[in-house]
Amino acid sequence: MARLVINETKKLSGIAPEIYGHFSEHLGRCIYEGMFVGEDSQIPNEKGMRKDVVEALKELNIPVLRWPGGCFADEYHWMDGIGKKEDRKKMINTHWGGVVEDNSFGTHEFMELCSQLGCKVYVNGNLGSGSVREMSEWVEYMTFEGVSPMADLRSKNGREKPWKVDYFAVGNENWGCGGNMLPAYYGNEYRRYQTYIRQFQKDHNILKIACGPNTDDYDWTDTVLKTCFEKVPKEQHGFMDLLSLHYYVVPGPWEDKGSATDYTEAEWYTTMSKAYYMEELVQRHSGIMDKYDPEKKIGLAVDEWGCWFNVEPGTNPGFLYQQSTVRDALVAALTLNIFNKHSDRVRMACVAQIVNVLQSVILTDGEKMLKTPTYDVFHMYRYHQGADLLESSVSGCDEVGPEGEKVPRITESVSEKDGIITVTVGNLSMTESENINLQLAEKKAYEIVEAKILESGDVHDHNTFENPDKVREKEFDGCRKTEEGFSFELPAASVITLRLK
Repeated sequence: MARLVINETKKLSGIAPEIYGHFSEHLGRCIYEGMFVGEDSQIPNEKGMRKDVVEALKELNIPVLRWPGGCFADEYHWMDGIGKKEDRKKMINTHWGGVVEDNSFGTHEFMELCSQLGCKVYVNGNLGSGSVREMSEWVEYMTFEGVSPMADLRSKNGREKPWKVDYFAVGNENWGCGGNMLPAYYGNEYRRYQTYIRQFQKDHNILKIACGPNTDDYDWTDTVLKTCFEKVPKEQHGFMDLLSLHYYVVPGPWEDKGSATDYTEAEWYTTMSKAYYMEELVQRHSGIMDKYDPEKKIGLAVDEWGCWFNVEPGTNPGFLYQQSTVRDALVAALTLNIFNKHSDRVRMACVAQIVNVLQSVILTDGEKMLKTPTYDVFHMYRYHQGADLLESSVSGCDEVGPEGEKVPRITESVSEKDGIITVTVGNLSMTESENINLQLAEKKAYEIVEAKILESGDVHDHNTFENPDKVREKEFDGCRKTEEGFSFELPAASVITLRLK
């Protein structure tokens, strides 16, 4: 029997709501068809945004949405996406599918979407093919109130008041699709570009995000930080508020990543092992950040993460459309638990991507919409947003998986907010259940106020438009009170949320 010990008297760090963020890119059917259909669409919409998708996403309490990319960000020129739609420039989306991008979804539409979702705004600027002036004028267009060329242009385009931009990134993946730069070069470019991200609003600062490493490129992290901290007063923190990290779980070789729905037991554990690698990545990159920023003023933003499989048969390879199964749900549970337990440094994360692309939480097909198992994990974990991480640990259970790919059988994180303790636990074993003895340090007479479980009869199960509720969270009644807390059986390949008061 595994023992899950919770010390509810020891609060470790605050869990930033933005850890539960999402990523939207001009890629495939993420924005077009997925979230934006236009005001003339037969699909019910509000100012062009799909009502069904917006309402479903609001149930997740989405804290922040990142846009317009991704690789697309460093070929996006924002002025192409403002003004009358019929006058906007058309372009070829060279990164994703070679399709025509008509720029009908631009700055105004993104801000409208964030307003409808009630989430914070994360804009990714163009460093790779853009200029300092272009980036600076975009910030002015969005946030300046007063007399200026960009404020006047915004007013002309129908928006008199400025918006609030919460996060602005200087480039994306500049070690690759964003310009194939070396870290010292990018560090100097970042210093230059961020200078002109002006703080025009007295009551609201834009938090600046620097392009961080690809997976385990520790030299990139070290060199960029060294460059940005050189001859800079300590209180300026290297001119940045967050440093990004991108990591995808890819079970197979890049040319054949594996099916999203048809996988063996060996492929299951390969996927879990690669997902668990996030623990090492966060630890090691955080260690490098500690050298330059021991007070942890700079947050780590894992603003692209998730599973990346082969596209669904018969779909455009450049659209990255894949299904989401029980396996994806366990990867999400494991990853979010890791982020929670490192919330002293991880301040933001964005699953890739929000609709119809990679490990999305929603899939659409014309008027049809469904919520994936990953959606339900985010829904079950939403109570962690803004809560205090509590000290917790698991003992008494073996690792699972073959040699070289072993992972903890049980993954957990625990938080407290408004007097309620939220416990999220996942069983990474594909075949074996685990009995859990949950012990609370104070041994108070806690009551369960909510208990939910996500499981299915087959680990390959997923939701389809014909059967959209095959894998959904449901009530869990398997908890029994004990002298020390609670005990329950955690089924194989399942996720449980318990809320105690």
